[in-house]
Amino acid sequence: MIVEIKDLYKSYEDGKIKALNGVNLTIKEGEFVSIIGPSGSGKSTLLNMLGALDVPDSGLITVAGQDLTTSKKLNEFRATSIGFVFQLHNLIPNISVRENIEIPMYTQGLKSGEMKNKALKLLDDVGLKDKADILPNKLSGGERQRVAIARALANDPSIILADEPTGSLDSKTSTKILRQLIDLHEHKNVTLIIVTHDMDVAKLADRVIEVLDGEIISAGDDSLIHSKIDV
Repeated sequence: MIVEIKDLYKSYEDGKIKALNGVNLTIKEGEFVSIIGPSGSGKSTLLNMLGALDVPDSGLITVAGQDLTTSKKLNEFRATSIGFVFQLHNLIPNISVRENIEIPMYTQGLKSGEMKNKALKLLDDVGLKDKADILPNKLSGGERQRVAIARALANDPSIILADEPTGSLDSKTSTKILRQLIDLHEHKNVTLIIVTHDMDVAKLADRVIEVLDGEIISAGDDSLIHSKIDV
């Protein structure tokens, strides 16, 4: 298992808001899972835990062999094991597209020429090599999200965590972004975990995990629809 979670609890505002309430979950290496639930259900908190962006109040969480509840090297873990794709691309506006993609590579000890070549290859993979030297604000929303996908792959992650990656895009562009992520999962055996409120997106996954009031109420049984749709 690439993800193992046991009895995970997380609350905010001195315990008044229970974001996660005894979550137990396992995810296999190379699996594509979607996490669904209404706003405030705890799905984004769960994703933040998986990416070591937040720490639990109690419980155990192991991701890619790393115990995130005890590790003192969470920055290193994020830099080497996780690729993040968010609803808002979070690109740095005053540096070029290529330079944005190079940022995660600084922990890899690559030379500047190696980083440039790798960034250009990643841009080529998402169809944007010709946009390498322009600023992000010159791109469309869909193009910026494709750059964010390329950046997420810059550290050769074993897991991609995507939080509503198509939430701000039109349906046609959303389809392209989803196809890009699914291709990565299928051809590079990347474990893909997508948080979404869109059931059409969720149904693309191998397994749908449903979260409500901080608890997992279904981890992929027959109570949820699993039929694939073409993208």
